[in-house]
Amino acid sequence: MLFGNTFDVFSDEWKKSYFKFHAPYSDLSYAVEVEKGGTRAILMAIQMNIIKYFLFIKNREENTSLQSLCEISQTEQEKALAESLGDILWTAGEEQKATVCLVTTDTYFTPTIDYTVDNFTERLQLFEFLEKEAAQKFICDHIYCFKGEGSHGQYVLKKSISLWHWEELGKGSSISLWGKKTAILNIILTGRASPHVFNGFQKIDREGGVQELLHGVLARSDVGYLHWNKEEVEHYRLLQVGSMLKTPKLPIWLCHINGTYSVLFSANRLLLSDWKMEHIFDLYFYNGQPPQKKTAHLTVDTHSHHWEKNHGENESDREKRYPSVEMAIRTKWEGAAINWNGTIPFF
Repeated sequence: MLFGNTFDVFSDEWKKSYFKFHAPYSDLSYAVEVEKGGTRAILMAIQMNIIKYFLFIKNREENTSLQSLCEISQTEQEKALAESLGDILWTAGEEQKATVCLVTTDTYFTPTIDYTVDNFTERLQLFEFLEKEAAQKFICDHIYCFKGEGSHGQYVLKKSISLWHWEELGKGSSISLWGKKTAILNIILTGRASPHVFNGFQKIDREGGVQELLHGVLARSDVGYLHWNKEEVEHYRLLQVGSMLKTPKLPIWLCHINGTYSVLFSANRLLLSDWKMEHIFDLYFYNGQPPQKKTAHLTVDTHSHHWEKNHGENESDREKRYPSVEMAIRTKWEGAAINWNGTIPFF
């Protein structure tokens, strides 16, 4: 389903990966630690939902701030992870059912000759829930299966996410490995396994005059997505993200910048629902890289006309002058001025 055949298996980094938070009561106590490699995309997508829980679910009736994300205990970290994973799996199950995979000691099927044994898939046990709260409680009760070293937490989560969308993920040889990766991320973002990030549907012509209908994003979801890539700009083929993902219901975005995933967010619930809030506002940035010891605080000014002085400057020239994270922000707020508030710009 995920690889297009029965011979490829998850890499060792996937099998070893699990969820590990930064130290409680620290500048990054809300954030999960990110290892190098292929697990980063999924992990940063989960991070969005953890931030969503801390800012907009746990403190639904309160005014939240970045400071509240620095006052989180280990117990609160575990609850946030369980709530977030349960919410993702419930959404992936079309809000009808959540399925949780866990690796057990028993073998549930005998691999055939055309199946590559990975010593994990054949030991997966499925647990199904018809209520989101029941799934969240189950995950909380078995949180060690996701965040303990050797638990294979991210591996079983990716399997769990995929189960309800096997048909969408597996059909059509025209869906590339990149498209399937995007589809997995879109399940987390939107609950649908779309291999594209534009709005709605697009028709393209294939060889022989055959038309193919490509599926994009159909509705706004709680969290969004921004994309910027220097090489794509230089070759005039920057991936275009639709407004559905650029303008989610809550101000939290998964950012794919120069091939690396990170998270951008605001503590202001009204940022995307009240246009007056989009004059001058704060955004916070976490990229999961080891050198980042605290959340970057950016102030965005959309009315400064900052780039009018450089009217003749093209996109490639701007990329050389501005950090890529700023360019990603400007795909949503074109021409905005961005202040790093004393932090040396990075990324």
